[in-house]
Amino acid sequence: MRDRVKHLLLGPPLPTRRFIYEKLGKVRGLAAFSPDALSSIAYANQEIFLGLAVAGSVGLSYSTPVALAITILLSVVALSYFQTVHAYPSGGGSYAVARENLGASLGLVAAAALIIDYMLTAAVSLTAGVAAIASAFPELWPYRVEISLLFLSVITLLNLRGLREMGSSMAVPVYLFLIGYLSMLAYGLGLLIAHGPTSFTAAEPEATQPLTFFLLLHTFSTGCTALTGIEAISNGVPSFKPPEAENAGRTLIIMASLMGTLFLGSVGLTQALAVVPKPQETILSALTRRLLGSSPLYFAVQAITMLILAVAANTSFAGFPRLAAILAADGFMPRQLANLGDRLVYTNGISLLAMGSGALIIAFGGDTHALIPLFAIGAFLAYTLSQLGMVVHWRRERGRGWRLKAALNMAGALATGITLLVLSVTKFIEGAWITILLIPALTLGFQRIHSHYQAVSSQLRLSKPLPPSAKPPSRLSVVIPVAGVNRVTAYAIAYAKLISKDVTAVYVELEPGAGQRVLDEWRRWWPRIPLVVLQSPYRSVLEPFLRYLDEADRKRGGGQRVAVLLPEWVPAHWWQGFLHNQTARLIKEALLYRRRRHGYQRVIIDVPYHLRR
Repeated sequence: MRDRVKHLLLGPPLPTRRFIYEKLGKVRGLAAFSPDALSSIAYANQEIFLGLAVAGSVGLSYSTPVALAITILLSVVALSYFQTVHAYPSGGGSYAVARENLGASLGLVAAAALIIDYMLTAAVSLTAGVAAIASAFPELWPYRVEISLLFLSVITLLNLRGLREMGSSMAVPVYLFLIGYLSMLAYGLGLLIAHGPTSFTAAEPEATQPLTFFLLLHTFSTGCTALTGIEAISNGVPSFKPPEAENAGRTLIIMASLMGTLFLGSVGLTQALAVVPKPQETILSALTRRLLGSSPLYFAVQAITMLILAVAANTSFAGFPRLAAILAADGFMPRQLANLGDRLVYTNGISLLAMGSGALIIAFGGDTHALIPLFAIGAFLAYTLSQLGMVVHWRRERGRGWRLKAALNMAGALATGITLLVLSVTKFIEGAWITILLIPALTLGFQRIHSHYQAVSSQLRLSKPLPPSAKPPSRLSVVIPVAGVNRVTAYAIAYAKLISKDVTAVYVELEPGAGQRVLDEWRRWWPRIPLVVLQSPYRSVLEPFLRYLDEADRKRGGGQRVAVLLPEWVPAHWWQGFLHNQTARLIKEALLYRRRRHGYQRVIIDVPYHLRR
């Protein structure tokens, strides 16, 4: 029943050979990776307005210069990441670059910063989307948390269904947003040319403090949230169709160009037309109302703003699971995060991101402005480490034009590093301190997980000849599911040979080529014990193994008893169990119910191997 419900919601499992067909072209890739970057004009513009409005009309007159400075920074960062895409086509973005060039510790700092940034990106995007629609329908304002969680659930479900379906679903709101806003900005530019700019004296915003250099720095730092999401493509290069790096690079340049046009155009029009929002209204809503009035077009633009902000969370869903999978493969996050689910997506990573973002939405009451101070620290720390790593990369490679490439990345590192410093100072009391404390805490957690995996690997590694075992007195047939050649397997086989002469090991191949590698190593250690390698096109251990047992039963007939011997290691601490796949437990539960249903005479034997502290 559980499987039927899952297949109804998510679709049937996809075989591994379909993975290449699940990749994204430039059109779907732009839809999948750009919503956060494109939609950031909603909260970035809002933060610029809120930052300068306290200085009245004098402060608001600096909106366009601040936006222009941020756009220049955007150009530098985009060109820097364009180089990263081609230098590191395997993905991983800031983490991969920093780890290889600056060392494992700084690589983990970049990973921790990105993990936090992805969760905050999803939370900020969803709450900002709800704020956009609540500006048009104020009666929705008290239900921001509930509506945000509803949107989060829908996006999570779409991502669990697979890459292609997610890309297709995201394309509609992304391209509607681009058409709607670019058309509106073009219309606003026409009005500006025809009628000229408007003075802020007409709106007369009240000044509560003087315009200072610190206020401009504070506004610049908050407005830099417009740059968030630009790194997503460099993290997800393998999601693109071949040639991956070329398609990803072109998509990045298109995305950055659209970002700059939307951001500078909307802020420039807001200042030129002296737009000031009403209470419980966003600055983009006020700009749209100024251009389109309260016509149906206004409500249409607000609706597509809500949609793009809602799906902007999808940038996190495109980047976080892949980054978590890379960290898991490197041994810094739980191994389960590296597993591809039924629909060829990282199901566990998607679920973890959804839970983390949902917790942030609830904890901060769905308030975008409260989340913003935590938001950009992680992104700019990752940007800075990535650019510094690329400088080291070019200095080491010394290929054609390496000095120019290194200079471009150094300019990016200086720009983002200065922005990070400004953000840390100006936003520290407002909540940035939480992110500043969380990053080292996460880094320490990664290192503890890695130490655990190294200790497990050291204790399981086979390094000396195995002692001879006694001849078994029994005719019992023993089948052992194994995960590879290690001490747990050796311990289980030694026990199996004590109770039976008929011992067969079974390995389920989840990744192409892994079975042959295990088989080659197996023959060195146990040449007289057969190892059966089963293919699993849907990356499931259970189903191929259970089918093998059924087929083996039919060949033996009903007269011989079969024992399934389950080797498993027991971690030294209870919490370490969450870092492992628990495959033995799943097989045991499946065999218990299957034996009861079909009446097979099977014995299930647990062989625990206790790890040292």
